[in-house]
Amino acid sequence: MTGIHGERELWILGLNGCDDRGRTVCGYLAAGGYRARTARLDELAEGRPLGILLDLSPYSTDGWQLFLELKRNPQTRDIPVLPLFLSLEGKVGGVFPAAGFFTLPIDSEYLKKRIVVLGLTEDAEVWDLQAIVISPTGEEKAAKAIESLGFQVIKAYTGKEGIALATTEPCYLAFSALMLPDMSAFELMDRFRLYPQTRNVPFFILMKESLDEGERSALGHQIECLVRKKELSQEEFLRYLRKR
Repeated sequence: MTGIHGERELWILGLNGCDDRGRTVCGYLAAGGYRARTARLDELAEGRPLGILLDLSPYSTDGWQLFLELKRNPQTRDIPVLPLFLSLEGKVGGVFPAAGFFTLPIDSEYLKKRIVVLGLTEDAEVWDLQAIVISPTGEEKAAKAIESLGFQVIKAYTGKEGIALATTEPCYLAFSALMLPDMSAFELMDRFRLYPQTRNVPFFILMKESLDEGERSALGHQIECLVRKKELSQEEFLRYLRKR
């Protein structure tokens, strides 16, 4: 995401009607040269932001439901979304910058289109490259779509197995179900960043089309444990946007 004057705004969603919780993020973004404001989902009917920063903390306005609505709607699913964890006071506790998000059941043609648009298939035409799919169900349809782009697919069924395979066999792309038996995809993505073999692997998250209250609560708890009451500085936060 580039911060050139005159570009469309970045929108911050999921603040539970309390725009004051977005003050810190807006201040950080302004300092980085970005135009930003708090917004609501229904405003997408009248305008399209450059990208969306979405609060998934327990203090959000059902951030998970907003996330799913954005990503299963063909009109909005291409808008880049950067999930955040904001404290009750609006301090940035965590940022989760996946390369992309897809809802299940997978739309194979859309998945293939996005991977091509991101320029991730060019090397697959020349080299034998592997993609790893980490999911308790195997996600056969997604795996076939990825294979059709020229990748060899290897599968893992837990986060720990995914780390073991990805750090011993070179992987060019990674796809993970949002909820794994031993961790969330956000925690797995965090762990990938710890290893030189997987630090720069594009990481995509596969989300169920709907989450019940128990699943949303479990995910919220996992993310809350993951951030461990951290607070990102302005520079640390802006570093995530400069990479996108």
